[in-house]
Amino acid sequence: MSETAEVNDYEVVVVGGGPAGLQTALYTTRLGHDTAVVDRGGGRAAMMLETHNVIGVPEDTSGNEFLQTAQEQVEAYGADVVRDFIVEVERTEDGRFRLVGNDGEFRAERVVLGVGFNDERPDPPVPRTGRGLHYCLHCDAYMFVDRPVYVMGTGEAAAHVAMIMLNFTDDVDVLLRGETPEWSDETDEQLRGHPIDVVEAEITGMQKGEDGWLEAFEFDDGSVRKYRGGFPMYGSNYNTALAEQLGCKLNDDGTVVVDESMETTVDGVYAVGDITPGHNQIPVAMGKGAQAGLDIHYGLREFPRDLESIREDGPVSPDELPGMGDRVRAAAAEFEEARAPPLETPRAETADDD
Repeated sequence: MSETAEVNDYEVVVVGGGPAGLQTALYTTRLGHDTAVVDRGGGRAAMMLETHNVIGVPEDTSGNEFLQTAQEQVEAYGADVVRDFIVEVERTEDGRFRLVGNDGEFRAERVVLGVGFNDERPDPPVPRTGRGLHYCLHCDAYMFVDRPVYVMGTGEAAAHVAMIMLNFTDDVDVLLRGETPEWSDETDEQLRGHPIDVVEAEITGMQKGEDGWLEAFEFDDGSVRKYRGGFPMYGSNYNTALAEQLGCKLNDDGTVVVDESMETTVDGVYAVGDITPGHNQIPVAMGKGAQAGLDIHYGLREFPRDLESIREDGPVSPDELPGMGDRVRAAAAEFEEARAPPLETPRAETADDD
């Protein structure tokens, strides 16, 4: 970042423009707080070819369309959405936070980390995400009702997901890809008690249909197995670098420790979405974002002023109202003006009206 880059001051800076971060920004902005979303682009939601399990959002809405609509909403309410990658964050002597990106610098009273995680992608040959390679069991299991499906991996999660998929189809394989299973003896016994094929051979090729969807895998033992798609289970890498810079505690699984309001162990720092414990689902992430936005508002809002301050400094002056920044206030006025119904023009009277 250039040493002469402008420093942008906000009440709230949200790092990450996924569903959780954008939902937080929607709440903080509509509740009157000057907010910026700093997003590097991409992310798990952006990779979705279709959106599932989000009420009111059609299935054929892509992840990019979903996120674009959300960005336009928060911008209409007065938030800034900035394309940048935050590489450094610290608390300054005045108690605020300084965030440094590749292109800009930001300061805020509250920081929200909505940076999620990256799925470990299996080695090729595998299909493109959304065309036979799926990472969300609860989102995509419905797509495989009565269809052949694979689960790829050697750990406990792979074995359990394979057994779960029997609720949707009777044709489930576990693909070890030449590796030795790492699940426990008890899990192995449980898995063998279900009608699931454990395929040890390595994948050597892939067959796709004209629509780009996976049709089959070829294996080094000469076999060919047909699949509609499946789930790689190789774990996740949580993006906790910024949380660790700030001193936030992590859970054993790599997620960030948060309370019921999504605040971390560091005052003024919140974490939302997939970087926190729980189901990695868009509606769940949005709920976490809403909870964080509300809690931030409780901490930042000007009124009601506490009785101690009133006794010490006197009553609230009308000159102090309203308790929000000029930029967000102006955006709210513009937003409501655009939505207001046009005034009806009175019909001119004519002689025929008599």
